[in-house]
Amino acid sequence: MSIAAASLFGRWRAVTQTALQRPTIPKSPGNQGKHRVTKRRAALSNPMFTLVTVVNVKNKAPAEVQITAEQLLREAKERELELLPPPPKQKITDEEELNDYKLRKRKTFEDNIRKNRTVISNWIKYAQWEESLKEVQRSRSIYERALDVDHRNITLWLKYAEMEMKNRLVNHARNIWDRAITILPRVNQFWYKYTYMEEMLGNVAGTRQVFERWMEWQPEEQAWHSFINFELRYKEVDRARSIYERYILSNAKNLAFSTEPVYSISGTRLNSMLGKTFDPTFFQPKKTIESGAIVFFACFLLYVWLFLNIRALVMVHPDVKNWIKYARFEEKHGYIAHARKVYERAVEFFGEDHMDENLYVAFAKFEENQKEGVCGPMCICRRGSRVIYKYALDRIPKQQAQELFKTYTIFEKKYGDRRGIEDIIVNKRRFQYEEEVKANPHNYDAWFDYLRLVESDTDADTVREVYERAIANVPPTKEKRHWKRYIYLWINYGLYEELEAKDPERTRQVYQACLELIPHKKFTFAKIWLMYAQFEIRQKNLPFARKALGTSIGKCPKHKLFKGYIELELQLREFDRCRKLYEKFLEFAPENCTTWIKFAELETILGDTERARAVYELAIGQPRLDMPEVLWKSYIDFEIEQEEFEKTRNLYRRLLQRTQHVKVWISFAQFELTTGSDDTVMKCRQIYEEANKTLRNCEEKEERLMLLESWRSYEQEFGAESTQQRVAKLMPERVKKRRKLQAEDGVRLTAVCRLGFVPL
Repeated sequence: MSIAAASLFGRWRAVTQTALQRPTIPKSPGNQGKHRVTKRRAALSNPMFTLVTVVNVKNKAPAEVQITAEQLLREAKERELELLPPPPKQKITDEEELNDYKLRKRKTFEDNIRKNRTVISNWIKYAQWEESLKEVQRSRSIYERALDVDHRNITLWLKYAEMEMKNRLVNHARNIWDRAITILPRVNQFWYKYTYMEEMLGNVAGTRQVFERWMEWQPEEQAWHSFINFELRYKEVDRARSIYERYILSNAKNLAFSTEPVYSISGTRLNSMLGKTFDPTFFQPKKTIESGAIVFFACFLLYVWLFLNIRALVMVHPDVKNWIKYARFEEKHGYIAHARKVYERAVEFFGEDHMDENLYVAFAKFEENQKEGVCGPMCICRRGSRVIYKYALDRIPKQQAQELFKTYTIFEKKYGDRRGIEDIIVNKRRFQYEEEVKANPHNYDAWFDYLRLVESDTDADTVREVYERAIANVPPTKEKRHWKRYIYLWINYGLYEELEAKDPERTRQVYQACLELIPHKKFTFAKIWLMYAQFEIRQKNLPFARKALGTSIGKCPKHKLFKGYIELELQLREFDRCRKLYEKFLEFAPENCTTWIKFAELETILGDTERARAVYELAIGQPRLDMPEVLWKSYIDFEIEQEEFEKTRNLYRRLLQRTQHVKVWISFAQFELTTGSDDTVMKCRQIYEEANKTLRNCEEKEERLMLLESWRSYEQEFGAESTQQRVAKLMPERVKKRRKLQAEDGVRLTAVCRLGFVPL
């Protein structure tokens, strides 16, 4: 509880106790007034009288502004109620006071340590305080006591060694670092600081010795590089090379297990493996062991040895980057032959099972950079780089060779010819398409692009293989919209076999396999049937073509199939077959006016007008037609070509019985003008008058206006002035009226509305 809250609580408690400790006077008829006076005086004498009166208000409703605990704490903070005054400064004037101060501080530190010995921070503060007083011996004693408590605490060792180094006690610091790396050899920080101290002291031999001790523990990569950099700082290139050899090939050495019997391992070797003292007399070399316990213990030691070797194998793995660093080290110092040998050893070491693109990229760039500016495009180093790139690309999986391929492309653009660059680009695109079709096998657009690429650059077997892979991805559902893109794979396959590969038999097999695959009961593709038939005709196999088209009409009749079959027979001048096909077509789709017209035109071309007229009569007699106006117009044009004007008039009358469209009347009137008889003008005017009477009650006034305009044009050309005036009087006039409209927001607007045409 804060000081402000405590003060408020104390005030409330004082008021409560005061109210409870008021003097009580027994109530009697004689002392009632005295009791009231005493009560009032006690209340007035109370220093918290105002607070009491506030508490005893009659209105118990909550105030509009409430006071929260946060406001109380903020007010206490503003008034600085919790600030404590700083302790007074103490000045030590003589040695006695100093000793007394040291005694108190040491007692405090010792008490803290006695309370909890495992809190290392107390030990460190104690030792640092002693160090600040130049009591190095006491500080050293405290650190030693702390190490007895927790000898695996890294911070404690570091502080201990730093204390010795600050006071320039080098030998003591060496002893501490030796103890630290002996007890905790896997803490790299100890080794780094130890080697740094020795190097700063100029003790190069001692630093190298510490590094050698460190390398026996097979540390991480950075430790090896630190050792190498140390040797390079002192121009010891040969020593650095030997460190690289040990560093990279440590894995191979670890795999070289001893061929001696387990019970002949020397004590020294076990000491180096286990890091502990071992009695060499426990195992006698080359002696037969009969005791089962000794054999069991020997197996246990072998297991420990294997564990340590496997641990070293994991920690110091000869990665590709380390081989590359080794080779670049040799190249940097001018040992080109050594660098090339390192790359070759790396390639041989990893083999074909563990190939890495980074190694081959570095190897190729190394060869590329040799004698740059002297060699031409076909120099040995350029050819060597190209051989390395191709060797790696042929053996490394494509998805793992992105950087290798990119680097090879840049190399070919710099030093290669046109054909080499094109091959690189084609291979890159091929890899992209492979990734796309692998991600989504039903992406037919990707297959089209891929097939177009391989058709332009590879042999027929490769193209066929890609086509077979593509057509194997059949759409999962039997819906035509999913098959529309897929079917073109078969079409392109057939065209490739016929036009590029020149293999008619394989082309026929492709078309037949495609037709067997399509579910004809649900849908079909007329294009496939027609292309197959046309292929057989090109191969001069007319029966096969007719058989294919007949099968298509029998299985899945379609308009396009009938039209294609009829067109084929027309080209072959097989008119009887065309008639039969038209009959089948009209049985399949009697509402198709285009088919009726084509059939009649065929009969007209063949000179059989009666058959053509009969076809037209059958057509106009159908109860349902898709385009009847086109059919009637074709029939009328046919009769006009035959100069059968009376039959044409009858056809117009029959058509007007079915429809009173204005265009039919106008066409009828214009027909009369083309007959060339003497009473042509009179008959034409009679048709216009009849049409005007018929359309007078028509709701569509625009149609009557079209008729009158056509009639007026006719009278202006062929009629007299009286007839022209008569038609002019029949013409309507445009009437405009204004009316008020109300918009959506309620505002009234005035608009002009055209009501139509009203005749005079």
